Amino acid sequence: MLARSLRRSFVAVALIIAASAAPARAAETYQPDPKLLEAATKEGEVVLYTTHIVDQIVRPLIKAFQGFAPGVAVKYVRADGLALVVRLTNESRAGRVQADAWSMVDGVGALLQGGIAAPFEVPSARGLPAGLVDRGQRWVATNTGVRSAAYNTQIVPKEVAPKNYQDLLDPRWKGKIVWNPKSMTGAWGFISTVLKGMGEERGMAYLRALAKQEIVPLPIAIRAVLDRVIAGEYAIGLEMNNTHAAISAAQGAPVKWVALDPVSETLQVSGITKGAAHPNAAKLFIDFMVSKAGQNVFRDNDYLPMHPDIPAKIAELRPEQGGYKSVVYTPDNLEVDVPRWAKIYDDLFR
Repeated sequence: MLARSLRRSFVAVALIIAASAAPARAAETYQPDPKLLEAATKEGEVVLYTTHIVDQIVRPLIKAFQGFAPGVAVKYVRADGLALVVRLTNESRAGRVQADAWSMVDGVGALLQGGIAAPFEVPSARGLPAGLVDRGQRWVATNTGVRSAAYNTQIVPKEVAPKNYQDLLDPRWKGKIVWNPKSMTGAWGFISTVLKGMGEERGMAYLRALAKQEIVPLPIAIRAVLDRVIAGEYAIGLEMNNTHAAISAAQGAPVKWVALDPVSETLQVSGITKGAAHPNAAKLFIDFMVSKAGQNVFRDNDYLPMHPDIPAKIAELRPEQGGYKSVVYTPDNLEVDVPRWAKIYDDLFR
């Protein structure tokens, strides 16, 4: 049953072969290490497990990457973080490692604790701030995600739209707020950010009051939760990614993102699987993603680059540029207190 369920959870593996088009503008400055490129080309391919959105960023990254490594084919499996952790763990225990590289937000701690993440070093990570690179060299950040509330502008008049956490307690929103119930990019992250931002006593009092609003749990990806808000099924979504809302708004969707100060900010990180069949190809692909050229690809495709030297496409989507605070979660601290956040959710919101 588990195997069958996992198979249904995964998007089919897609093989992207060398692109004949010229490399993207953003990739023109990338200069791969010659020895690493040679070793990666001999391996011939890299298999990536990722939570990134395929059309928005995975394919653009591959196209740009293969402008410099046409001899390295890229295969990918796209699923949510917890499903990827299950698959990586099962493959590791069975001695049948399939993924060379992985990229995710949730679940990284399990890979580190399980000895599934191999230490590695790539040239493009040198000089990055310490918080963007694992001290044990088992992961490196590729982009950030900033989350808070988003609302449907056709349902929520501007004059009553939430501007802070207290506004969510307005009785008019009872039963009209939605979130992912069991994820750090959902209810758990919201709970954690409230407690870290307000303090323990005030934060718990607020969460008890919020529980009376009967928030609707939707155990689906936060992009899908936002789509339900845009469709008018719910008025407000919590822990919504600001870039998702910005993309939809630019396309004419009735949605607006608002920073409930502080917001949640997480790192999407990439690493290499212990026992990977193509470790050099994995290192080369990660090196490209981390390079300024790769970071430009993230920015140009509406992701928030992690590199301090690469500005966001929309400045206000970055907390330091938008004038609001964030609670930053890295793989080192992301899952330390998850059992507690999960218990608070179960106790107050189930």
